[in-house]
Amino acid sequence: MSKIGLFYASSTGNTEKIAQLIKEKMSNNEIDLHDVAEAVDNAMEKYDLIIIGVSTWGEGELQDDWEDYIHNLDSMNFSQKTVAMFGLGDQEEYCDNFLDAMGTIYYKILEHGANVIGAWSTDGYDFDESTALNNCEFVGLALDEDNQFDLTNERVDRWIEQITPYFNK
Repeated sequence: MSKIGLFYASSTGNTEKIAQLIKEKMSNNEIDLHDVAEAVDNAMEKYDLIIIGVSTWGEGELQDDWEDYIHNLDSMNFSQKTVAMFGLGDQEEYCDNFLDAMGTIYYKILEHGANVIGAWSTDGYDFDESTALNNCEFVGLALDEDNQFDLTNERVDRWIEQITPYFNK
């Protein structure tokens, strides 16, 4: 079984908490956690299996550390990589750009050949717009720690069940 690289950035600690929760719940897999604030430019290149965690700030912006790191993705070839994503956002306060940062990274890695798995239904969310949608589904696990923190564990469990077969090949 291949090692998984889990890359995240966190300003308030929420995204880091979810990254650690995913690592804990996927304990049958070997997962290396990488805070992109400390990751070397080409850190993702050594993994064929990747999980990306990103939060959306303000009106659709990337978290600061992802803003600094995203240009590194331009020089990477993702064509042999399987990537799952999770995003955090606030669907009530920022309903016009819920999870846009996840959409930003999704389209960047897709442009470089990534096989993205783990699409997530919009059922149970109340938002107006998001760039993190593809075929009427979120491009990854959608979490709202501000308004639906009580649903996080169940959502993470269901998402892990969905992605695990792709990561246990």
